[in-house]
Amino acid sequence: MTDGGLSLIITTPTSVAAQLAGLRHLRAEDASGAFGVLPGHADLLTALAVSVVSWRGADGREGHCAVRGGVLTVTDGARVAVATREAVVGDDLHALEQDVLARFRRNAEDEGQARTGARRMHLAAVRHILAYLRPERRAASPFAPTGDGTEDAS
Repeated sequence: MTDGGLSLIITTPTSVAAQLAGLRHLRAEDASGAFGVLPGHADLLTALAVSVVSWRGADGREGHCAVRGGVLTVTDGARVAVATREAVVGDDLHALEQDVLARFRRNAEDEGQARTGARRMHLAAVRHILAYLRPERRAASPFAPTGDGTEDAS
């Protein structure tokens, strides 16, 4: 067990959201649920859920950071690093859970829907191209050429 406590760094692609030392406890959440990290913890690598990372310093003060998913690593039982797409540090845990996490979840859902739409468009384009490139498939395609330069999309 290390005497100096935990060090924590939370980074986004554009900034360092938090960098602290001398922490006594850290709480985070992954797909399996919430977990805690104390000094001397075994090395760990996990994917974080959209959640709040909380910590307690040697002076007993708590801190919190809402993260939009990410990766958490524990190294040498003392160094905790979180890499996330977006992070908001705050003292009000309730506000972070209510406002920030709700926004992060909406953004993640919107991005998932956009990816699904893009995949569907890509697949439709590939099918359309294949219908023109494979003569045996032209007759089966609902977008088969009519011979007058238009498509029959009946």
